[in-house]
Amino acid sequence: MQKGMKSGRLYCVVCLVASLAAAALVAVLVSGTNLRADEAGKDPAVTRARDQVKMLDSLYKTAVVSVTKRYDEGPPAIKVAMDVFGAMDKEGWHKAKLVDASGAPQNEANLPKTDFEKRAAKAMQAGKPYYEEIAGQGEKRTLYAATIVPAVLKRCASCHGAKEGELLGFIRYEVPVK
Repeated sequence: MQKGMKSGRLYCVVCLVASLAAAALVAVLVSGTNLRADEAGKDPAVTRARDQVKMLDSLYKTAVVSVTKRYDEGPPAIKVAMDVFGAMDKEGWHKAKLVDASGAPQNEANLPKTDFEKRAAKAMQAGKPYYEEIAGQGEKRTLYAATIVPAVLKRCASCHGAKEGELLGFIRYEVPVK
C-alpha cells in the first residue's frame, strides 16, 4: 500500500476519534441535564434508552474531537462519524444523523427535515443542550433525542465560519425503547 493511502486512512480514523472527543465535551454538558426528570424512574425502558443515547453521544463526540486534534490535515472527522452512523443503522442498532442548527450548513442535506428535527433545532438555538421526544406506543416506542454540537475546537470554528463555542448543529438519535 502506498504511504499516502496509509496516512489518509489513518487520518480518517483519527478524525473520527477527534470528533468523538468533541462529543464527549458536549456529553459532559448533557449528562448533568435531566430533562423530563418528572418521568425519571417511572419507565425503566425509557431510562435505558436515555442512558444509551448518553453513552453513544459520549463515544461519537470523543472520537470526532480526538481525530480532529491529532490530524491537522485531511477530511473532517465527522465524515468518519457518518460512516459509523450508517453502520449502526445498517445493523439495526439505532439511527444517528448530524443536523445543522446554524442556518448555514456546509451540506444542504444536513438541514432539519422532519418535524422533530425542526423542533430540536429551535431548542438548540434557544440554548438547550438536549431535547427529546418519545413516539409510538407499547413495544413500538422510539426515543428521539438531539444533543448539541458546538464548534469545540478552533479548527471546527474556522471550517464552519463560526466562533469557538458557537452552535453548529446537533446529533439526532432514534433509539428503540425496549
